[in-house]
Amino acid sequence: MPVVRIDMWEGRTLEQKDDLIREVTEAVVKALKVSHQDVVVILSEVSKDHWGVGGQRSSRKK
Repeated sequence: MPVVRIDMWEGRTLEQKDDLIREVTEAVVKALKVSHQDVVVILSEVSKDHWGVGGQRSSRKK
């Protein structure tokens, strides 16, 4: 059972998340020749306050 974990900043719509899950699932099905029911996609949303890039919080970047 392939498991795909995606860490991303919070703030996307439910429709965007649905699209992402659907498209990632399709890519895994195609690449690994597994059934849709075997693919698990986990979305983890993180606040920009809790995500650092280049030595500083992403919420501080402009």
